[in-house]
Amino acid sequence: MLADCPIHATLPAADLERAKRFYTEKLGLSPESEAPGGIFYRCGAGTRFLVFPSSGTASGAYTQMGWTVDDLEAEVADLKARGVVFEEYDTPYLKTVDSVATTGPIKAAWFKDSESNLLGLVQLIQAPVK
Repeated sequence: MLADCPIHATLPAADLERAKRFYTEKLGLSPESEAPGGIFYRCGAGTRFLVFPSSGTASGAYTQMGWTVDDLEAEVADLKARGVVFEEYDTPYLKTVDSVATTGPIKAAWFKDSESNLLGLVQLIQAPVK
């Protein structure tokens, strides 16, 4: 049954070496394994993603992969210090302030990798204890 199987995201890369440099230098990730078919990265307990060589174009029009973090502002600051450029939005439905959008119980931020894949960070805001 699929419900019992692990899943992983797959992200296209027009230039696999450029993508590897981005994920290593900008995001601080180390490859778990490498093969001609792509590079696997492990994040957290039991999750991983694949960056694979592709002649197609990343859509970048929606969040293709995301991380759940405990302190969004700290993660954004750390990534900005590494040279990651965050997306800024100002629409009737979504507005970022210093790269962070707050919508209900969620804070989120987005950036593109070297291949134009749109990646996100999300923090679930805890309701105050009464």
